[in-house]
Amino acid sequence: MYRVHCINNIAKVGTDALGRHFSLTDEAAQADAIMVRSANLHEMSFSNKLLTIARAGAGVNNIPLERCAEEGIVVFNTPGANANGVKELVIAGMLLAARDIRGGIEWVSRHSDDPQVGVLAEKAKNRFSGTELAGKTLGVIGLGAIGAMVANAGRSLGMHVLGYDPYLSVKYAWSLDRHVRHINDIKEIWANADYITIHVPATKETRGIISRKAIAAMKDDVVVLNYARDVLVDEQAMAEALQVGHVAHYMTDFANTYTTQMTNATVTPHLGASTKEAEDNCAIMAANEIRDYLENGNITNSVNYGMVDLGPMSTPMRLAVFHKNIPGVIGQITSAVSDAGVNIENMTDKSMGDNAYSLLDLAGMVGQETVDKLMNVEGIYRVRTIERQRA
Repeated sequence: MYRVHCINNIAKVGTDALGRHFSLTDEAAQADAIMVRSANLHEMSFSNKLLTIARAGAGVNNIPLERCAEEGIVVFNTPGANANGVKELVIAGMLLAARDIRGGIEWVSRHSDDPQVGVLAEKAKNRFSGTELAGKTLGVIGLGAIGAMVANAGRSLGMHVLGYDPYLSVKYAWSLDRHVRHINDIKEIWANADYITIHVPATKETRGIISRKAIAAMKDDVVVLNYARDVLVDEQAMAEALQVGHVAHYMTDFANTYTTQMTNATVTPHLGASTKEAEDNCAIMAANEIRDYLENGNITNSVNYGMVDLGPMSTPMRLAVFHKNIPGVIGQITSAVSDAGVNIENMTDKSMGDNAYSLLDLAGMVGQETVDKLMNVEGIYRVRTIERQRA
């Protein structure tokens, strides 16, 4: 029986998906797996029992990835599970920026007690007029699960869409509307887009991608939308551009004492994935990742180890080994199994940066002696033996 500890509220439909070999625990020290949303785990100590952390969402800035890798703890996220919810909020942000909907609603609220409110509204409505999205140019930076959906939605609204993503995958390339123009130089977005939306992770390369220089290169009256990560935008430069009117509106999902004081900024309280559907989808995907990893040793959507999939177990045991990505380790793994008198029926090894993961299908069982022998090999972080579950 595997034990799972939930930090933050995880949708019940997700924990139910774990199956009968799993139970929930209130004690993190007793958990084989942790499911988390936004809680900060950087200062948390992990027990030797912990095997995996699944983030019910895409961003993993709240998890110490390298420390987890070195302790043989697989960290999963749920890319795409909340994509539709974020896409819909981006579209709402564009509409709120294009039309003074909020101003109109506030005016009606202020005059709600006036018996002539309907007549007065007809006279006042011109002050809240805006522009339409159709015919405008939308620049989408990052064409992953969310960015591709936003790009396609822009096309459905009659917009011209420029997409920039130097790492565009085949999967999302095939999902794009054929009229989305994929560009190779981000400067084309700065020069041509009326609306610019960012959908990239926060990395060393993407931090501050909306820089002072980028903002200066944008068209006058541009609308910038950031529903991805707060650190992607130079907030001081954005505030100055809003103040002088170069940027017409800044729509962001990240409230802080700086953004909330900006002129013509609309700030929402991190609502991107706050829909019932998104929370359910993330919880179910996280549960499936945990289940397949703990029961079969397979890794999908990990952010600190490479993808490994040998399918459901069909041999008596699997051997899972976490190690540094250095020469000679795999040979010592296979030698240790051979010394135990057990045949290897299938195996795979995948690396991600400095870390690697080997998964072996064994025709027989190896014991603690083999595990101890492997743990004495330089560069090996962790060894797991997984026995086939009974139906």
